Amino acid sequence: MATLILVRHGRSTANTSGVLAGRTPGIALDERGTAQAAALPGRLAGVPLAAAVTSPLQRCRETLQPLLDARPGLPVHPDERIGECDYGDWSGRKLAELADEPLMEVVQRHPSNAAFPGGESMRAMQARAVEAVRDWNARVEAQSGEDAVYLMCSHGDIIKSLVADALGVHLDLFQRIHVDPCSVTAIRYTRLRPSILRLGDTGDFAGLIPREEPGGEAAEVGGGAGAP
Repeated sequence: MATLILVRHGRSTANTSGVLAGRTPGIALDERGTAQAAALPGRLAGVPLAAAVTSPLQRCRETLQPLLDARPGLPVHPDERIGECDYGDWSGRKLAELADEPLMEVVQRHPSNAAFPGGESMRAMQARAVEAVRDWNARVEAQSGEDAVYLMCSHGDIIKSLVADALGVHLDLFQRIHVDPCSVTAIRYTRLRPSILRLGDTGDFAGLIPREEPGGEAAEVGGGAGAP
């Protein structure tokens, strides 16, 4: 079956301002995110892509645009099923403020039981994303053969949930996975099992340098802003 390249969108203005963007419209890439997107065609040079699928949100479309400019014949398909988690009433709020919400402990410790007020549950988020991947795997293989490679540009929690599914681990463990902005994760699907070929690869090790003010132990909802 197909090989899937998952790209998290580049760093956004919400990432740098510490806001949980969710599905809020008008969230664009910041200067660094724009540079990350511009570098994506070079990072994927030589990788044959049968198709690109994208979250309809602006930050994903902006991330994908340089790649589409470099490959004008590449088919691109928006798919709402790989759009950001619907954080409902949490959308647009500061992450520092949300840390005190009782629900945050559920999101961190037992995400399969977390449902955002006015939004969706994390189980529903994973289910729709997995369904999208299964559908696109079959579609790409039917059109381009079992060795085809295709790309999806999506969001941190979506990608983490897809990695958890590919690893066969419970959603409650998905907070142990981390993917930086504009990182590349690759999964090869076969009839026996998926294999993780790359995970959160940015080619940049700055994020491993200890910070003067270490972050907390909690995983950042939405995925975080990456290296400073």
